[in-house]
Amino acid sequence: MQSLRQRFIILALIASAALTFIPSSARAQAALLMEEPYGFFGALNPTGHTAIYFARICAETPVKLRRCEPGESGSVISRYQGIAGYDWVAMPLIPYLYSVKNTSEVPQRVNPTIVRNLRSRYHEEHLGGLGEEVFAGNLVRGGWTQLVGVAYERRIYAFRFETSEAQDNALIEQLNAHDNRSRFNLIYSNCADFARSVLNSYFPSTFRRNLFPDAGMTTPKQITYKLVRYSEKHRESGLTVYEIPQLPGLRRMSRSNKSVAASLVTTGYAVPLVLMNPYLAGGIFVDYLVRGRYPLIPEHPPGLTPDRLYSLTSPAPATQNPDSASAQVPGAVANTSGLVTAGVAANSGLKEIVDNHERKDTAELQ
Repeated sequence: MQSLRQRFIILALIASAALTFIPSSARAQAALLMEEPYGFFGALNPTGHTAIYFARICAETPVKLRRCEPGESGSVISRYQGIAGYDWVAMPLIPYLYSVKNTSEVPQRVNPTIVRNLRSRYHEEHLGGLGEEVFAGNLVRGGWTQLVGVAYERRIYAFRFETSEAQDNALIEQLNAHDNRSRFNLIYSNCADFARSVLNSYFPSTFRRNLFPDAGMTTPKQITYKLVRYSEKHRESGLTVYEIPQLPGLRRMSRSNKSVAASLVTTGYAVPLVLMNPYLAGGIFVDYLVRGRYPLIPEHPPGLTPDRLYSLTSPAPATQNPDSASAQVPGAVANTSGLVTAGVAANSGLKEIVDNHERKDTAELQ
């Protein structure tokens, strides 16, 4: 009898220990993606783009959401202009970043022809539901090419935070029931405004427009800054910052995101602004110095190369320190200088380009 009781106690202890390491089904995660500006339009408007990645929300179609099935890696949702009149579009994570279905298909290096072929193939196989007449995009206007192969165009910073299944379910219901027709406006209804609305459903009354330093606009850097500030006061949000590097070969490295004040002061807009109204120019410059340089990126965020995306898509360990922006996770890279050896060996040209990009960003700040 005593032996039977001992066996029962041992089995109970083993079961209890096993349950301790099983992630709670109520936990999920998302990430605000702050995407750097690039190309001609990025020079005119260096605020960049923002999107939100959800690890447990998947795209049944680009305009209809559902809960993810086991093994799926979630989706990226954002507001775009010129996508068949839709207000928002959802894309699976890996195609969104690399224009392929599996990370094993990510090429070693790319050039314009490779990227064009990858995008065209994915569009033909998976984006037909958007309509045959959807514009592809050009130097000054975006199109469906914004939805695939983003990591070929620019560097992305992922600010990951924890969510609950109830919150994700509520967002699915809200967006599926929403009249998904375009309301895009660069000043009042842009991609960052969409992110602001979504984030407020997770963190109510946290994200608002700012008169300074963004002239009443919502910008990617402003939204990200407020998420960082929120996480400093609410450690349970579990904020962790990752870098998704730009893969080399298609174009020059993207530029750092700027606030509106920084965009006016540090670009060619500064000269005509001074000539028109030196007092206004002086006020914007002071605003830029005081509030326009949001400190957001830790010195060495973990880098997520294509074979390391599980650090973003998998549930965060319960013991993870949420206030450490550069906290290590299994498989994450400790610093960007180790991206090549610890990440995808095929990206042989990535290290030098990323390092040069970081030195350029540092020089701009100085």
